[in-house]
Amino acid sequence: MTDLPQPAHAPLPKSGLMGWPARLIASRRFQRWAAGFPLTRRLVRREGEALFDLLAGFCHSQVLMALVQFDIPERLLERPMTADQLARLCAVPLERIEILLRAAVSLGLIKCKRNLTYTLSRRGAALVGVPGLSAMIKHHDILYRDLADPAAFFRGETETELASFWPYVFGGEMEAEVADTYSDLMAQSQELVAEDTLRALDFASVERVLDVGGGSGAFLEQLGRAYPALNLVLFDLPKVAPTAQPRFERAGMAARCRIACGSFINDPIPQGADGITLIRVLYDHSDATVAALLAKCFAALPPGGRLFISEPMLGGDAPDRAGDAYFALYTLAMQTGKTRSIGEISTLCRAAGFEILRAPKPLRPFVTRCLEVRKPKGQKTVNNY
Repeated sequence: MTDLPQPAHAPLPKSGLMGWPARLIASRRFQRWAAGFPLTRRLVRREGEALFDLLAGFCHSQVLMALVQFDIPERLLERPMTADQLARLCAVPLERIEILLRAAVSLGLIKCKRNLTYTLSRRGAALVGVPGLSAMIKHHDILYRDLADPAAFFRGETETELASFWPYVFGGEMEAEVADTYSDLMAQSQELVAEDTLRALDFASVERVLDVGGGSGAFLEQLGRAYPALNLVLFDLPKVAPTAQPRFERAGMAARCRIACGSFINDPIPQGADGITLIRVLYDHSDATVAALLAKCFAALPPGGRLFISEPMLGGDAPDRAGDAYFALYTLAMQTGKTRSIGEISTLCRAAGFEILRAPKPLRPFVTRCLEVRKPKGQKTVNNY
C-alpha cells in the first residue's frame, strides 16, 4: 500500500518521545488506573462525558428539531402545559412525547415543575426570541441528510441537497418560489448579524453605502436606522433585490435607498459609494470568485473608501466550534464556497489592493466576525451616479 502524499503545508509527523502522552492516555491499563486514582478521577469523567456528548450530539440536535417542528417552545411561551396536553396538540402518543420532553429538560430547553407541568427555561425562551432561529433549525434537515454518510461527504462523493437549495450562488436563474424562500430565510437570520456588525464597525465616516448581495434589505434597514444620514444602495439578483422595496417603504427609508439589480459574478457592481458592505457573501464562493469580487469593490470605491466584511469565519490558529466544526461543513455541503479565517480574507483583500484597518474582537463568533479594509489614497475610481 502506497502512502498518500503529504500536502505541502502539512507539518511533519512527530515521533519518539513527543507522542508518548497520547499513547499513554490511550492505554486501557492507564485508563483503568486513572479512573480510580483520586487526583485523576474527575479529569477522566470530564473527558468521558465530553466524548459522549460528541457521540450523542446528533440525537440532541434531533430533539431540538422535534421541539421546533411541534412548535412546543411557542406553546409553552403562552402557558405551562402537561405532557398529556402537548401530546394531544402535537398528535404524538403520550409515552413518546414524555420521552421528548424529558430529553428537552436534560438539554436545558424546558423545565418540569413539581405539578408535572412543563415551562420554558431561559435557553428555551431565547430559542423563541432569537430572530429566524426556528426557521434556520427547520432548514437544517437538508444539512443532516447531506451528512448522513460522513465518510462519503468528506470524500466528495455526496450529491448534496444544499447545493441545489442555493442556486443563486452560481449567478444563474432562480425560480420565484426559491428566491422567496432564500430571501425569507436570510432576512429572518440577518437581524442578529446586523446587530453584531453594527456594534463592531463604525459607519460614521462614510456617506453612501452599497450593500453587495444585500438580499431583501434586512441589513440595510438596520444600518439605515442606526445612521439616519446615510444614503443606501442595495445590489442583488433581479429576482431578489426588488423584494427590498416594501421593506424600505415601511421603514420610511425609500427616499434614501436605491435598488440596483445584477449579479456581482457576471456584472459590474454600481459605483459611487464610499462604503461597500459584504454581509455573509464571501463564504458562499470560491477563492477565484471572491478575488474577482474584491477587485470589483476596489475599482468601485474612491480613494480612502471603506470595505466592510461581516460573516462567520474560521478560528485561524485556534479552531473554534462555530467556524471550524459547523460553518466549514455547511459551506462544504454547498459545494461552491468555503469558510475562511480573518487571516485568509485579509490576504485576499491585500491582493486586491486594500489595506487592512481592523478586525474587531467578535461579540458572538457563532453569529459573525468582522473585518474593515480601505482603498489607499491616490487610487483612481469611476463615479457613474
